[in-house]
Amino acid sequence: MPRIALYPGSFDPVTNGHLDVVQRAVHLCDRLIVAVAVHSSKAPLFSTEERLTMLGEVFAPVAAKAGCGFEATTYDNLTVAAAQKSGATLMIRGLRDGTDLDYEMQLAGMNQTMAPDVETVFVPASNDVRPITATLVRQIAGMGGNFAPFVPASVAARLRAKVST
Repeated sequence: MPRIALYPGSFDPVTNGHLDVVQRAVHLCDRLIVAVAVHSSKAPLFSTEERLTMLGEVFAPVAAKAGCGFEATTYDNLTVAAAQKSGATLMIRGLRDGTDLDYEMQLAGMNQTMAPDVETVFVPASNDVRPITATLVRQIAGMGGNFAPFVPASVAARLRAKVST
């Protein structure tokens, strides 16, 4: 039975922190589904289509190199329901610090009650990417700062074009 994992998030934009998680997650499963959460109440910087394109550009080669299947998709319901619908038995969650752990433990407990067949796997961020968040990257970009160290090169180019318009 193939191990299918779902890695959910907003990915607005894709950061080196996200890449760090994917680089390790592809060794935990046979197929990794990276799912963009779509919420009508949020106004992302990048469109859903742009985020899906970035996911494919950045993560598909990592998955291919590891021999892991890859898919980028969207969902607009409960994350655990998206995991079940996709056939995932693992949900990948990145952790930066203790605050993330407290919040993610609550989510994992709730998800386990709703879907006992989906196991949450925490992937701690590597030291060099721990401080990176998509929110901070957007703020740095919006204020004209150097965001390039925090995102993959292809994302930096897209972000540069986005904030210069």
